[in-house]
Amino acid sequence: MPKPASDDSSFTPLPQAGLLRRLAALVYDLFVLFALTIGYGALVTLLRVVATGSADRDLPATLAIQLPLLAGYWLCLGSYYVICWRKQGQTLGMKAWRLRTQQPGHILINNRQAWQRVVLAPLSMAVLGLGYLLALLPPHQCWHDRATGTEVVVLPKRTKAS
Repeated sequence: MPKPASDDSSFTPLPQAGLLRRLAALVYDLFVLFALTIGYGALVTLLRVVATGSADRDLPATLAIQLPLLAGYWLCLGSYYVICWRKQGQTLGMKAWRLRTQQPGHILINNRQAWQRVVLAPLSMAVLGLGYLLALLPPHQCWHDRATGTEVVVLPKRTKAS
């Protein structure tokens, strides 16, 4: 059974995240994605040294080499989102902007939904951002939210306990 994304048992509906807040969280996440890109590049360089004996030699630019490297890169970046969304519904950028990805009813998304979002969200952005622009219209969900049965909500501000 899916677990609730929070300890809130009243399940009061939270407001849907607006487009600007989503994009701001994405900008924060780009810093993490950049770090992952550097790490992946270092791993590929290490593998190239092992395979060729030198960091100066390039691997052949064939599809048999390039496609697995690209798939590995996509898997690396996508795993960041899947792990974050499955663990607590938030990436680092989403935490900063008080956003959470969930199913309706405060339930964390499942693996299938997370991987679908990883595939569909870039497509939402690729088509002139039209998939994201849907967030400007009610019910304020992007195309990939609607397609996966998920939502991105704004969490309430936490008050400091005295």
